[in-house]
Amino acid sequence: MPGGWPNLPEGSVTSLLEFFAMGGYAFYVWTSYALTAVLLVGIVGWSARQLKSTQQRTFRRARQPRGKS
Repeated sequence: MPGGWPNLPEGSVTSLLEFFAMGGYAFYVWTSYALTAVLLVGIVGWSARQLKSTQQRTFRRARQPRGKS
């Protein structure tokens, strides 16, 4: 088969590899993307835990009987 892969235009694999190489800056670019993704996932997880903790604390306080005045 000419071009190597079926149903792909000539040169598309090379273009894809060039895209992933990022003009020689691939390490920095993909490391930045990975770090950003990890931080975003961490922030979402931390926020979810904080929300759950706040809800539990609020519901606990709401269930406590109030003192007599």
